[in-house]
Amino acid sequence: MTPSTQVVVHRNKEELARATAARLVTTLVAAQTERGTASVVLTGGRSGIALLEAVAASPARDAVDWAHLDVWWGDERFLPAGDPERNETQARAALLDAVPLDPARVHPMEPSGGTFGDDADAAAAGYAARLDAAALPQDHGPVPSFDVLLLGVGPDTHVASLFPELPGVRETERTVVGVHGSPKPPPTRVSLTLPAIRAAREVWLLAAGEDKAQAVAVALSGAGEVQAPAAGAHGRTRTLWLLDETAASRLPADFQPSPS
Repeated sequence: MTPSTQVVVHRNKEELARATAARLVTTLVAAQTERGTASVVLTGGRSGIALLEAVAASPARDAVDWAHLDVWWGDERFLPAGDPERNETQARAALLDAVPLDPARVHPMEPSGGTFGDDADAAAAGYAARLDAAALPQDHGPVPSFDVLLLGVGPDTHVASLFPELPGVRETERTVVGVHGSPKPPPTRVSLTLPAIRAAREVWLLAAGEDKAQAVAVALSGAGEVQAPAAGAHGRTRTLWLLDETAASRLPADFQPSPS
């Protein structure tokens, strides 16, 4: 773990979602207070969508100035627009369609059959170009300095669509890649790379359930990022592991989580 890494353990997945929703609202409001705008990178999966549903249900959600929020995605299943398995589709149903976002500031990854046809690599290059265009001089790189980048942790330690040992997790130059032969369906995806993830001010890794416990233990044990991609995901100023008790159950007995 890096010195700026914190691990917070909640009682169950419901408490994890509610507490993380409150944390996200607070963080976005603080960023908007400081700079007038904020940015978030969304994730799919059980924990990512549960978090968005908890934000939608939170009485504090209207504290966020949604019209001045940029919304990006960490990865996407390369499927047709509106497909129920797309992260974008699920995020819109969970939260985005219920809040007054500026459509020009919502940045989904291209679907298959869209601008780039069925070429996931071209779609990845297109998203990289959009990120580069949005980056400011003070970001010092080809992607914006996202305020919060959310990641779900898979049972195999994958984050976004960066899977152990596959080419995407080894990428050191490109910020977005097409993913082919994903071990988790669908096989074709588009994903941010670790260099893009590490441009974020804060990276939050979410995991709930016994099936995530071994992955959490491995990633927090000092494993290499090629073998355990979650181990390579960290923010410039802070990295938060947000877990429920079952996901944290295989951490060493002497492990001391941070106060929630």
